[in-house]
Amino acid sequence: MNLDLVLRDDEMAIFKLRFLYGKYGYSQYKMSKFEEYDLYALNKEFLVSDNIITFTDTDGKLMALKPDVTLSIIKNGTDNKGGIQKVFYNENVYRVSKGTKSYKEIMQAGLECVGEIDDYAILEVLMLAVKSLEIVSSEYVLDVSSLDIVNAIFDKANLSSSARKQIIECLSQKNVKGVESVCNQEKVALLDTELLKALVLTYGSPEKVEKVLKTFDLDQNTKKAVDNLFSIVNDLIKLGLGDKINIDFSVVNDLNYYNGLVFKGFVSGLANSILSGGQYDNLMQKMNKKSRAIGFAVYLDELSKFKSAKKEYDVDVAVEYGDAPKSKVLEVVNNLIKQGKSVLAEKQIPNDVQCKEIIKL
Repeated sequence: MNLDLVLRDDEMAIFKLRFLYGKYGYSQYKMSKFEEYDLYALNKEFLVSDNIITFTDTDGKLMALKPDVTLSIIKNGTDNKGGIQKVFYNENVYRVSKGTKSYKEIMQAGLECVGEIDDYAILEVLMLAVKSLEIVSSEYVLDVSSLDIVNAIFDKANLSSSARKQIIECLSQKNVKGVESVCNQEKVALLDTELLKALVLTYGSPEKVEKVLKTFDLDQNTKKAVDNLFSIVNDLIKLGLGDKINIDFSVVNDLNYYNGLVFKGFVSGLANSILSGGQYDNLMQKMNKKSRAIGFAVYLDELSKFKSAKKEYDVDVAVEYGDAPKSKVLEVVNNLIKQGKSVLAEKQIPNDVQCKEIIKL
């Protein structure tokens, strides 16, 4: 069966993603459409959108239509530091769409690795993020950043909590002048200011970015964070994925929830990221879990905007049967389908139907 004929783009993507994740030992996670509202209210900053649809259950509890899957996996999953729980999901979430600015039911796919996360687990998740993008389009890129590097430089510069938030905002906007302004206010040393500016200005291939960072006199913690980032990235390069990876320190997430590597995936033809993920050990601690975690989500609602090439034809063959006997029409249609062709049979073929061939009976 040619699944392209019967599945929408998002359905086809889910089919392929489930197959991919299953091959690497991830089991499917299923959840209820509802969670107690408190789960989301306490972690609104973690959510893509803090607009949540709520209702009161029959027992008086305030419930919510789930706007997120990760929080539920953490809440309901095991907290086993001695092993790893690997799950994938494709679930409907309910939140405000970026495009329409109204509530939508959105199909989201992704995976989570929770437990004793080591360098292999991080590498595997990043590799699966790349392969997930490849399922959507051949023209894609994964932008990778390290919050450990950012935090180490913040510590070295002795920045206040307020200044850290401001510079995170500047990084996300690639705002060099903003970084300079904050550093001046905080009386940051010149070399540390230049290093923070380099995080904004430096983007591109791992080789290029690593070369720039190593021109600076890094302290031990920053050097360790830099080495950790490029150790993982260089392993991706060995897998032949080097031309699909960029280092981009404008990829930042809330430091209260995320740590380590964070990343976003983009495909040609879409302005917004179609994939987003990272390590979220801090969120685990916030939810009183001892384990570490890393994962990502694929935003399948973005596929509806994806400017993939339109099919040249609606069907391979259009059969215009007029007054022909119905048994004869069905015989012709079935024979064409056995040849692997898609067929539209109508008494009179509409003028707007695009097909490779028309057969008139």
